[in-house]
Amino acid sequence: MKFVDEAPIHVQAGKGGNGCLSFRREKFVEKGGPDGGDGGDGGSVYLEADDSLNTLVDYRYQPRYAAESGEPGRGRNCTGAKGDDLVLKVPVGTTVIDVDTGETLGDMTEAGERLLVAQGGWHGLGNTRFKSSTNRAPRQTTNGSLGEERSLKLELKVLADVGLLGLPNAGKSTFIRAVSAAKPKVANYPFTTLVPNLGVVQVQKHRSFVIADIPGLIEGAAEGAGLGVRFLKHLTRCRVLLHLVDLAPFDGSDPVENARVIERELASFSPTLAERERWLVLNKTDLVPAAELDQRCEAIVEALNWQGPVFRVAAIRGEGTDVLCGRLMDYLEERKEEEAADPELAEAELESQRQMQREARERIDELREAQRAKRRAAKGLADEDEDWDDDDHDVDIEYRH
Repeated sequence: MKFVDEAPIHVQAGKGGNGCLSFRREKFVEKGGPDGGDGGDGGSVYLEADDSLNTLVDYRYQPRYAAESGEPGRGRNCTGAKGDDLVLKVPVGTTVIDVDTGETLGDMTEAGERLLVAQGGWHGLGNTRFKSSTNRAPRQTTNGSLGEERSLKLELKVLADVGLLGLPNAGKSTFIRAVSAAKPKVANYPFTTLVPNLGVVQVQKHRSFVIADIPGLIEGAAEGAGLGVRFLKHLTRCRVLLHLVDLAPFDGSDPVENARVIERELASFSPTLAERERWLVLNKTDLVPAAELDQRCEAIVEALNWQGPVFRVAAIRGEGTDVLCGRLMDYLEERKEEEAADPELAEAELESQRQMQREARERIDELREAQRAKRRAAKGLADEDEDWDDDDHDVDIEYRH
């Protein structure tokens, strides 16, 4: 399967059927009168969230959709049939954006949720509608109106409560394997993870949360290096971020500088996302001699001037993960209770997410335009010579959660 988290589509609602111009013709009835029926309404286009879908790949290859038009009216006061609505299934977590206006039409956050994206045209009126005491044989009818036509951009953002940040090989995939049933690929080389992975962490019966592992960042990711920052948008819905730092990098690099690299790239991508609640997780404690562990961890925390929660784990052995997951569960439940009790706080949270998504969208668009310009320059093309279609997100993967 290919993982595609963005897709442009064009939708066209059905046209309303025209009204009918007709008169009765009956034996022994000298003036039968009008009997033209109304047309049928055009079908509308809806998007429906489906939790069995994980990717927008189908819309990459089939971008145009049209609902059925209404039938015209007929004689004998027969109304035309209404056009069937078109329902397009999208993954839960899809954001729908109007390309022409930049307006966000909706977020599909629950399975079964429907969003009207193109209203069908209204039916036309038959001449029967215009009969009156002074107009016994009307010849007026109206045509059905055109259905709405829209160019949309679908953006998929995974629905996760907790997101993992870190350099490649920081241990993010190992961590998610240790705390959930997800089994992302783990190997001793950078960029083992190519797309987001989801895992459900069950702390106790009926107490669980979703955690997301995204591809690792490297220095210069905000300018497109490595896998870039295009997958960071999947963290904009997370309530808390876990920043994993490798205590014993295999390349001998400085853990403090590695952590600062992530902080800089995060701030370049979205200042609002950089201010999100973030917890420091010092991973691979099993690779550090016990006599040096406390000193090394304290030195990192002090050098980073870290003020938030700090945890030590050995993800490959599952050491320290239970305590961390318990704290995460408590924090998430407290946040939900606070927002349920305070509508203003809930609205502020939604606005913060929307702001992060706007910043993410703007940054990704800037990067893509810069990449297109480089490719055109390399080929000696003018801006108008070629319309580039970036297939950045077409990665062959086995997607599980």
